[in-house]
Amino acid sequence: MFGLQNFNMEKIVTPRLDLPLLQFPRSRKPTLIPSPSLNRYVRLKQRGFETEIYTETESHGVKMSNTVGRKLLGLAAAAAVAVSSSICCDSPALAESITIAFPVSRAREVTEVQRTLVEAWGLIRETFVDPTFNHQDWDSKLQQTMVEMFPLRSADAAYGKIKAMLSTLGDPFTRIISPKEYQSFRIGSDGNLQGVGLFINSEPRTGHLVVMSCIEGSPADRAGIHEGEELVEINGQKLDGIDSEAAAQKLRGRVGTSVTVKLKSVNGSHIREVKLPRDYIKLSPISSTIIPHTTPDGRLAKTGYVKLTAFSQTAASDMEHAVHEMENQNVQSYILDLRNNPGGLVKAGLDVAQLWLDGDETLVYTIDREGVTSPINMINGHAVTHDPLVVLVNEGSASASEILAGALHDNGRAVLVGRRTYGKGKIQSVTELDDGSALFVTIAKYLSPSLHEIDQVGITPDVHCTTDKIDSLTGEILMKMNSSVPLLEADSCVMVAEHELETRQSNGAAS
Repeated sequence: MFGLQNFNMEKIVTPRLDLPLLQFPRSRKPTLIPSPSLNRYVRLKQRGFETEIYTETESHGVKMSNTVGRKLLGLAAAAAVAVSSSICCDSPALAESITIAFPVSRAREVTEVQRTLVEAWGLIRETFVDPTFNHQDWDSKLQQTMVEMFPLRSADAAYGKIKAMLSTLGDPFTRIISPKEYQSFRIGSDGNLQGVGLFINSEPRTGHLVVMSCIEGSPADRAGIHEGEELVEINGQKLDGIDSEAAAQKLRGRVGTSVTVKLKSVNGSHIREVKLPRDYIKLSPISSTIIPHTTPDGRLAKTGYVKLTAFSQTAASDMEHAVHEMENQNVQSYILDLRNNPGGLVKAGLDVAQLWLDGDETLVYTIDREGVTSPINMINGHAVTHDPLVVLVNEGSASASEILAGALHDNGRAVLVGRRTYGKGKIQSVTELDDGSALFVTIAKYLSPSLHEIDQVGITPDVHCTTDKIDSLTGEILMKMNSSVPLLEADSCVMVAEHELETRQSNGAAS
């Protein structure tokens, strides 16, 4: 239906709640570069480099071949450096290669992390948004960290050295996560998992694991598990002292297997045991409903309410489906709730924006490490609906939420209601490394279509959801709170949004 102009992302994944915007870098074709010092070839993998162990010399080492712009200055006691130039690559920037030998730890698991260190260093060297690397010698940082890692005996300690190295970049969003953490991360990005469909959380006062909800149609839902029940055992193991993430890991597993849980009733009167089959679970970031209300002239009107909690791969398609359904029920206006949405996928945010916009509008600008500003535009966009739209934001709306809010606001499509957004204007790449861990690297910043700075600034709404504004609507709010309508309709910011929609419709103003 529409495409993106100047938009170079191939694969994107979703972060957890505290993660910023993400993007996978475009891969390169594998290239062979001769390394005469070792009388063999070094294979450059798709990310541009490879680490491996070699034994051609008396001192074992980690060998790295990477495309760099200048030779490394080695610490004689720590590293032996052999340089070889080869004009064999597609770009002048890739014309010079270098091979470096470092001492390898006697601990095998530390040696694996040494490989990971070189991978991480190379990716950051090629893509990090700050080409000064926070005004430090990034090449020397590799050597220093490798030396510090050499005497260690555990992988955890070695990973600690990588994390310490990354912290010197002055960017908290450039970081590395373990293979186990990355698997959990991918569950959020793909929008699917294999499990039983339970949302659980630790009760702050007691630490007990309590069922928050069940995904509709999931094994847990079919078994009649209810909100508020306490999870006390999984496969015979008591859960005292186990946090919610560890318990969730135990509930997940391959489709076709099963897990047995014990649950204490909400009032604590009895405990029951339930055997749950594991199945494919779809996690939708969208919830929606229709809010009926009476207009000032006495007509019954309908407002479509859509809440987006994260920008996963399914966000745009799920939202399109929800909006189509509400259009079929004669909804006349919409509220898009991005409050406390921490962001996620770049492409998901832009795809959602295109559901509301027409034409060749600019959705966002990016600024790369060279300071070059580039627009990302729609191509022949066709909005699903042209009904009036209000977007709710607050201080928890970040990253992709701010891109979406900025795109809709600056293109004149939506009114923003709420509070100033978080101000996270960084774009990141995420790359799975050879050991299954993942490296997040900040590669660019973004501006709104009106070229407004977002990073550390945020977006200011058109209408603040403040006490003063709410006071003018107190009577209507109280009437709704005292009635049988859902609590959503008594949400003060939703009420302000409805008031804005009614005002603009009665004035005949464009949305």
